[in-house]
Amino acid sequence: MPDPQVIATGQTGGRAAAGRREFPFWLLAAVLLAAVFLWLFVADGNYALILATLSKGILTTLWVSVVAFALAAALGLLVAAGRLSRYRAVREAATFYVEIVRGIPVLVLLFYVAFVGAPGIVWLWNVVLAWPIEGGLVPEMTVRGFDMTWRAIFALTISYSAFLSEIFRAGIEAVPRPQVEGAHALGLSRYATFRTVVLPQAIRTVLPPLGNDFIAMVKDSALVSALGVQDITQLGKVYAASSFRFFETYNVVAFLYLVMTTSLSLLVRGLEMHFKRRGWPGIGGS
Repeated sequence: MPDPQVIATGQTGGRAAAGRREFPFWLLAAVLLAAVFLWLFVADGNYALILATLSKGILTTLWVSVVAFALAAALGLLVAAGRLSRYRAVREAATFYVEIVRGIPVLVLLFYVAFVGAPGIVWLWNVVLAWPIEGGLVPEMTVRGFDMTWRAIFALTISYSAFLSEIFRAGIEAVPRPQVEGAHALGLSRYATFRTVVLPQAIRTVLPPLGNDFIAMVKDSALVSALGVQDITQLGKVYAASSFRFFETYNVVAFLYLVMTTSLSLLVRGLEMHFKRRGWPGIGGS
């Protein structure tokens, strides 16, 4: 028999409403907006020309986003392990890295890495490898030879690694402690326990927030246009400045980013629903 207090407070109706699947009107509105843009591309030759011009930057945007996110995830996992280390010096160093990097805006870090960090790396390379360079075994590095695209990738890697490390740390700490103790009782080393027991469960927990951060990475990759990297935004800036069609150009720029981010968002939601149905720990399962 239902609890009268529950009925009086309307919780039963709220739960029933929450259990019903709501129609995604936002998705319908997004589809209608996409239809309007497609009609403009067909009816207006300027939109079709702009789309053809900017589409050359899609691969650059995706390349920068994918490579930077993969490197940031690897570095973030390393930093997260450092923050959970039993050695205090390692914990302090990892915490220092996270707090400092998270306090710097992405654009500022982009300029710093590109115009301060890159020349420093070039100088260090030439000093450390001076003898092999003189012997012709290793090529000498120049600042001009340090590609701006890679400078942007390194900057995004550093920036996002600090945020991803906190996601990984939360996922690792979410693994039940008795499972770790049980693995140690079975004779597994700390590394084997982390690799076979902790990491698989942590990955399942952090997959949804990692997907959301990758979407954010795709959007923040537009900042690399400040370094002249030929991504969607940079090509849009150049085309708009030369044709004075700012309205049409930035409509197309926004449309391309919306297509990429909305598609990725739907993919992340689909993965979350898949994991919930399978009952994966940390994703709505038991």
